[in-house]
Amino acid sequence: MSGQNKDFSDLSLHELFRIESEEQCKTLSANLLQLEKNPTDQLLLESLMRAAHSLKGAARIINLQQGVDLSHAMEDVFVAAQKGGIFLNSEAMDLLLHGVDLLSTLGREGELSEEDCRRYLEALQQILQPGKEKNPVRHDAVSDHDPSVEKSSPVLKTTEKENAEELALRISSDKMTKLLGLASEIQIESKWLPSFSLQLLQIKHRQDELYRLINQNRELLEFGSRETRNSLMQEIHRRILDCRSLLNDQLAETEEHSRRGTDIAHRLYHEILSSRMVQFHTGMEGLPRMVRDLAKELGKKAELRIIGRDTRIDRDILHKIEAPLNHLIRNAVDHGLELPEERKAAGKDEAGVITINAYHQYGMLHIDITDDGRGIDLEKIREQVVKRKMVGKDIAEHLTDKELLDFLFLPNFSTRKTVSSVSGRGVGLDVVHTAVRTVRGNIKVNTNHGTGTSFEIQLPLTLSVVRSLMISLNGEPYAFPVVVVDHVLKIHQQSIKEIEGKPYIIHEKKQVGLVSASKLFGYELQIDAGNPLYVVILSDNDDMYGFIVDSFLGIEDLVVQTIDRRLGKIKDISATAILEDGTPVLVLDAEDLIRSMDKLISGQDGLALEHLQLKGEDPLPALPAKRILVVDDSITVREVEREMLLAKGYDVEVAVDGQEAWNLIRSGTAFELVITDIDMPRMNGFELVQMIKDDPVLADIPVIIVSYKDREEDRERGLEVGADYYLTKGSFQDDMLVEAVRDLIGDADEP
Repeated sequence: MSGQNKDFSDLSLHELFRIESEEQCKTLSANLLQLEKNPTDQLLLESLMRAAHSLKGAARIINLQQGVDLSHAMEDVFVAAQKGGIFLNSEAMDLLLHGVDLLSTLGREGELSEEDCRRYLEALQQILQPGKEKNPVRHDAVSDHDPSVEKSSPVLKTTEKENAEELALRISSDKMTKLLGLASEIQIESKWLPSFSLQLLQIKHRQDELYRLINQNRELLEFGSRETRNSLMQEIHRRILDCRSLLNDQLAETEEHSRRGTDIAHRLYHEILSSRMVQFHTGMEGLPRMVRDLAKELGKKAELRIIGRDTRIDRDILHKIEAPLNHLIRNAVDHGLELPEERKAAGKDEAGVITINAYHQYGMLHIDITDDGRGIDLEKIREQVVKRKMVGKDIAEHLTDKELLDFLFLPNFSTRKTVSSVSGRGVGLDVVHTAVRTVRGNIKVNTNHGTGTSFEIQLPLTLSVVRSLMISLNGEPYAFPVVVVDHVLKIHQQSIKEIEGKPYIIHEKKQVGLVSASKLFGYELQIDAGNPLYVVILSDNDDMYGFIVDSFLGIEDLVVQTIDRRLGKIKDISATAILEDGTPVLVLDAEDLIRSMDKLISGQDGLALEHLQLKGEDPLPALPAKRILVVDDSITVREVEREMLLAKGYDVEVAVDGQEAWNLIRSGTAFELVITDIDMPRMNGFELVQMIKDDPVLADIPVIIVSYKDREEDRERGLEVGADYYLTKGSFQDDMLVEAVRDLIGDADEP
């Protein structure tokens, strides 16, 4: 079973059959897809025959007659194809793959409909006796739990069974033996501690005796004869040497025990971590079959290629991204690949190619999903944005390619005009975006019209351990996850340039603005003119920022822990960790820092780099009476709302997500009103409203939710957490947003 030595002694025969049918059905499905490309391959036919034969024997042992009949009939087909008696065409492949689905369902549920089984066996007989009139089997006559049914659904499901399996972890007997061995070593090492304590107690007793000897003979040491003093000093010296010798022995033994303990802990940690890691292809078995079936349904030709099959990944992360990958592959077949005649006219092969490439880079897992199809029509996106009244036509004409592609990740956004079983039902890439962000990952899309589209996903290798750059700020250690760091630099002050008093450097032919950590965190940092500056380069995909720190401390693998939710979101901090020596360390939030640095660089509060010390802050100007905070992760939507409200005389501040908004509100900045989106990274709109209304100081601030979603359950939840208004973004066009603002806080010039 996949090369693992499993212990099946406590499993029932039916459970054993379920496990074997699962493995053999994977073999049957994969080999049938290969056979379809070369129907006369004798090695593949032999492998298929053996798999069917093994299933037949397993079904016979547990007296599962339906399994015996189905496996035997499929085995006859493979044998006949081996002997050249029949040729397995596309229709025959469809039928055999449907048989794999039936066997898979039988393995899980233990029984099939007698009618389904009879009709299928009759259809197989028609393959063996092609002269008879065909009565094709209904491929939809399967259980609701058939995997092919799940593949054809556009909805990303999470069943109760999947939730239960998420808690289970299969470990090979070899891996368990290693873990038990390490646990035994730890148990043995722990028995050393009582004897060590006893030896320390003996040393203490000897020191007490020495103290009493000196205390009792103090007068002799001061007034006794020379011979008496010499004799007493020799005794004291001998006892001191005994204590030193015992201490040296114990010190050496302690160091050896510490070395052994550290080694065991290190090996145990890596064994447990590796037990959670699986090969990437483990979650990809069903994708080639899905691509084949979906392409056939759409009248297309498609091939799926998987590169980096052996790349290791945490099984929890793999489990959580299976559905997003499934969705992206379906989109590639449906939206990306052209029909064969279109591809031929464009000078391409009739069969489109979808490639999944998994690889490790800079301590992260990268998964690229690429197709060689038509690419994404950016003008269609622009038309849909205007048609759905997300932005005005004038603004839409000036949107960049990246901004247009960002609309694909919004809820209910689709360029499809028709609804099908594959797409156009409102389940878009927002589901994929949310799933990837849930596991602390990122997703980007690139497209070239006429040549294809690629989605680039970056994921951590594991959710519990983060490889981090350690830095020093004001004498204390802090950590940056390596994944958020573009570069680290040591620069001389002579390489720094200025524009309008704002410092920057040139890095990779780009202008990088500089901000000192001492400026953001409020401490003084004195730097001699001749010493270098330590700079961490951060990026938000559009711009780069240089964060000047006190020094670099190296790279560490940290076991991160989330901050207790009762503390709320701490500005510029994302998590905590403990160093090996027990020192607590804060993990910096790169997205927060980028927003903070952007405000310093773009605002009037420039950085006096020559001194690198905290200057006295100028007092903030008095805030206008009617100040509004607009919160949305779309720059386009933010600007539309901001310009609309500025035109009415209101003073408007913006935030890119709920966390930045919460930081602004808690910092003491006074706002008369908050307008927020729902779907945002880090903290969504519902959570932001809840936190505002739960705070006794802020609870009176009115809140308007403005969302693309127009679902009753979202509206009810928004009002339930305390929102005063719930509007859809189409309301921009009819001034409903401005009317709602006036209703809550009055006109801008009202007292």
